[in-house]
Amino acid sequence: MDHDFWIDRWATQNIGFHRSEAHGALARHWPAGGGELAAAARVLVPLCGKSLDLLWLAERGFTVVGVELAERAVLDFFAENALAFERRDGPLPAFVARDLPLTIHQGDYFALELPPCDALYDRAALVALPPGRRPAYAAHTDSLLCAGALRLVVTFEYDQALVAGPPFAVPADEVRGYWPELAEVERYDAGRDAPPKFRAAGAVVTEVVWVAGR
Repeated sequence: MDHDFWIDRWATQNIGFHRSEAHGALARHWPAGGGELAAAARVLVPLCGKSLDLLWLAERGFTVVGVELAERAVLDFFAENALAFERRDGPLPAFVARDLPLTIHQGDYFALELPPCDALYDRAALVALPPGRRPAYAAHTDSLLCAGALRLVVTFEYDQALVAGPPFAVPADEVRGYWPELAEVERYDAGRDAPPKFRAAGAVVTEVVWVAGR
């Protein structure tokens, strides 16, 4: 993972990937009422940035475990949502919300060690990594999840020859190679919400939603 690249993106606020609302895939595909998940199930959110998806999950009673490299993103998340927090030191510092079941660990995702989580929500992690890093990401993510964990993963498909990532295109066969249990549940044109470089290159961008374990 190119640490300097992502820290610079946050330092310069070059964050076209950030959404101003929770991702619609959560409302459409996260199990209603938690489904098979217990009310306080622990949900891993890798490379979370300052995503409002964290709030969406925490406000529904799930124990959210975010991981983010850039401290700027973590501090902005708490400030912009007026959330009080305390910082706890450790191998990866933990920023713990006082009034919500939400913690963001700040640092290198590949250095994270945790008790296994009950679910995975990945909207921005797999697609943020170049092909050579994705197998290690998938393996490390598996090490942080319980057997049979619920997984909701969002990916992009487009002609990678037209424009460079991130976000990167991740072919369906590659996704299934990491997690064969995933089923495609939705795909749609994401051109309107894609960063300007995709529109400038004439790339047709499709967003794909994958779910397993519900």
